[in-house]
Amino acid sequence: MEQGLLEEVEGLLPWRHLNALQTVGYTELFDYLLGNCSLEAAVEEIKKNTRHYAKRQLTWFRKGIDVQWFSPQSDAAIINYCQSGITGKG
Repeated sequence: MEQGLLEEVEGLLPWRHLNALQTVGYTELFDYLLGNCSLEAAVEEIKKNTRHYAKRQLTWFRKGIDVQWFSPQSDAAIINYCQSGITGKG
């Protein structure tokens, strides 16, 4: 929100029906802009829906696909992994 999400969504309001805009953050702010809820309620919904989305992502990643996790600060480890040619596909 501090980086201009509301202003971005305002500019996209005419295209709110497009599938690409049916995402967390946009959907809730479209509701606000259409007068269906307060800005505070929309922000709370964004927070809630973001948590739910993140939980679904983690559940999906735990289903056995081969994923190599790194800390965002692990630049050297990420570079080494990429340069090693390891793809996880055997």
